[in-house]
Amino acid sequence: MLELVLWDIDHTLMATGGLGRELWAEAFEQVTGLELREQALVTGSTERVILRETARLHGVPFSEDLFVRFADALGAVHVRRAAELRERGHALAGAAAVLAALAERGVRQSVVTGNVRLAAEVKLATFGLDSYLHLGNGAYGEDGEGRPELLREALARADVAAPAAVFLGDTPADVAGGRDAGVRVVAVATGKTPAAELKDAGADVVLSSLTDTEQALAAITK
Repeated sequence: MLELVLWDIDHTLMATGGLGRELWAEAFEQVTGLELREQALVTGSTERVILRETARLHGVPFSEDLFVRFADALGAVHVRRAAELRERGHALAGAAAVLAALAERGVRQSVVTGNVRLAAEVKLATFGLDSYLHLGNGAYGEDGEGRPELLREALARADVAAPAAVFLGDTPADVAGGRDAGVRVVAVATGKTPAAELKDAGADVVLSSLTDTEQALAAITK
């Protein structure tokens, strides 16, 4: 029986219209004093990993203190520029309807994301998606380095066994993380990865989008 639905955020529920990188660059400069020249690969990664690799590209030693200060700065810049996020970004088509339909069925929902928690909360609130989610049961960039670790943390917080959970994401890393953690994976081809590649990565189901609410519900609650 389905007890928990876990959602990735970026390119699964929403898009930031390119603002995300600007906010990241602002926080990076704030904590390192260096202008961002190059950012490490972000797709399917977590903020801790992205910061560590980006710091290396800039010759900056990585430490837990650096990450904590960066996480605080990144959350604060999201709060400060939330209005701009609302103007430039958007919830993906169908996302709110699927979240609402699951909530109406009494299904508990949360997020598993590489975003730091405050940034995730701002994004979800900005596009009106937070009311459907039990964010205390989620897992965030502060909680680990990879999707499997984050998924296991979310399952533990929700006190739900892996077979009773479903994870939705848009990258091969999401699919691999879900399989590693033992949860069923519904991939959504709304990011940069084609549907065929998500299927090859091992997703149980691949949706082209969330626009067909009934189709999405059938895939999630199967």
